[in-house]
Amino acid sequence: MLELAILGLLQDTEMHGYELRKEVHRVLGPVRALSYGTLYPRLRLMVDRGHLMEVDRPVAGRRARITYAVTPAGREYFESLLTSAGPSAWEDDAFAVHFAFFGRTDRTVRLRILQGRCARLEERLEQVRANGPARAGSATQDNYITELHRHGVESAEADLRWITRMIEAEQLTHDRVATPRGDTRDKE
Repeated sequence: MLELAILGLLQDTEMHGYELRKEVHRVLGPVRALSYGTLYPRLRLMVDRGHLMEVDRPVAGRRARITYAVTPAGREYFESLLTSAGPSAWEDDAFAVHFAFFGRTDRTVRLRILQGRCARLEERLEQVRANGPARAGSATQDNYITELHRHGVESAEADLRWITRMIEAEQLTHDRVATPRGDTRDKE
């Protein structure tokens, strides 16, 4: 997923490592810990594979700064990563990265990822409900455990409502594109 994020962020402009790390945090949120010890080895690997190239940019009064740009092979690889929409794309971190680049993703792939994510969230909600504090076997109920469980259920329900709205919007957009204006055929 890190490679997808790097390639996606470098599609329109080249960046140096500090800028790239900052953009990853801006797009995916600060909870996605990305250390320089993780970023720079991955950048080096992507340069070695031919997905990125290093560009020396002069900086007045200092040594040149290395920036990274996507190669044509990197663009092809990015496209292949965008279209890989299997079960791994439905998990938390992978979903967030895929979702960040939905604007560049084919509509059918977006819908497949959203539907897979929905199924994953339904499973999660079922598990949270099934593993509630009443199931723990404790004769005494700790109010904090009960509240934590309630929060888990509410969070899972909110995520499920959100993903359902996203699927409905995606299907509505798809229906508008699939049925030309002025077409009087019934949509069933």
